[in-house]
Amino acid sequence: MWKGRFAQETSALVQRYGESVSFDWRLYAHDIAGSIAHSKGLLKAGILTAEEQQKIETGLLEIRHEIEKGNFEFKESLEDVHMNIESELTKRIGPAGAKLHTARSRNDQVATDVRLYCRSTIDLIVQHTRAMQAALIECAERGVDAVMPGYTHLQRGQPVLFAHHLLAYVEMLDRDAARLADCRKRLNVMPLGSGALAGSTIILDREFVAQQLGFDGVTQNSMDAVSDRDFVAELLFTISLQGVHLSRLSEDVILWASAEFGFVTLSDAHTTGSSLMPQKKNPDVAELTRGKSARLIGNLMSILTLLKGLPMTYNRDLQEDKEPLFDSIDTISLALEVYTEMISGMDVNRPKTLAAASDPMLLATDLADYLVNHGVPFRQAHEVIGKLVAYSIEQKRGFGEMALEEFQQFSKAFETDVTACLNLETALSARKGIGAPSPQNVKAQLARWRTALNA
Repeated sequence: MWKGRFAQETSALVQRYGESVSFDWRLYAHDIAGSIAHSKGLLKAGILTAEEQQKIETGLLEIRHEIEKGNFEFKESLEDVHMNIESELTKRIGPAGAKLHTARSRNDQVATDVRLYCRSTIDLIVQHTRAMQAALIECAERGVDAVMPGYTHLQRGQPVLFAHHLLAYVEMLDRDAARLADCRKRLNVMPLGSGALAGSTIILDREFVAQQLGFDGVTQNSMDAVSDRDFVAELLFTISLQGVHLSRLSEDVILWASAEFGFVTLSDAHTTGSSLMPQKKNPDVAELTRGKSARLIGNLMSILTLLKGLPMTYNRDLQEDKEPLFDSIDTISLALEVYTEMISGMDVNRPKTLAAASDPMLLATDLADYLVNHGVPFRQAHEVIGKLVAYSIEQKRGFGEMALEEFQQFSKAFETDVTACLNLETALSARKGIGAPSPQNVKAQLARWRTALNA
């Protein structure tokens, strides 16, 4: 492609070092779509005849079909997916193929391909995200009446419903989906027509070409257009944050599945055994996901580090954007798919969660609220209940085992109705503020999400 300027062949080592077709071949469908749209732009500008444009389009579709069937040979000597396709097209249809690269550069070509690729993969990741939300909803509905402790600092705090805990991750995933959609809006502008860095004296109708490819508009600065990889960094951030969310869920699942907690049972299909200890049933999906989130964060750091020192405009360093991008997309897609399966097969152990939630200390805050409702300032009520907790531990008796007189040793505001707030069911039903885990609220949220996900 540059033989007119160079008298010496490129070193075989340089070819090996600089090739990208071993990984960017996956852009083939987007590269072909971009080339077909570009050929239509060239036709509209009078650079191609209708016959030439038709030859180009037919040839490119044939090549795409061969790639999809696994019958196309990508050559390392041709560096990248773009040159492999263009070279084969020219070999098949002659001079018309050689006209295809008019008024474009590999710089704006690859920028367009990567945007098209990211756009399509975002749509797929959103689908996987919605499927996992649905799996969490289904699991929550199966365990809708299961009560468990809610934790802060990994210490028992207050009673919640198991379904409420899962709904927290539904909310997280919904923010992930929203960020993906927002990222999609920003990347959906077309850089094609920006050339190497300063456009071309051969003027194409860029808006027409953009319409052919489903872009919302075209880039407004040719230098920015060919060097911009903000959308890659933004997508990798969104993916890495989603990975962090999955990692947090993984940590919960790993704890819940342990013998010490015993809150959930994972299916045999989504656990593994030990090569030495025959009794083991390991939550490998959750552990692997927790580990893979580190890779997603690493890929984001790789892109940010890559970009931070680049001058305008295109620099060959940008070839290094694709492997972390492809890896993150593959990783999050598979993680969401396998996690959806695992959650669908996860069952809650109601007796275990109820036993943990029956810890009387979980209702200490309810006792403080009781005192507030009887006229005691909250800070004073907090201190009173703290002393009552210390007394309970010293006496080795729960709140429900104490007489009214014992309560009144700490505050005269306690009355005979104090025992009513020591009932777990009553305590949960009282948590009816917006966002709180009362059974009524949780059922309403499950219904809301079920409707939203089915829409």
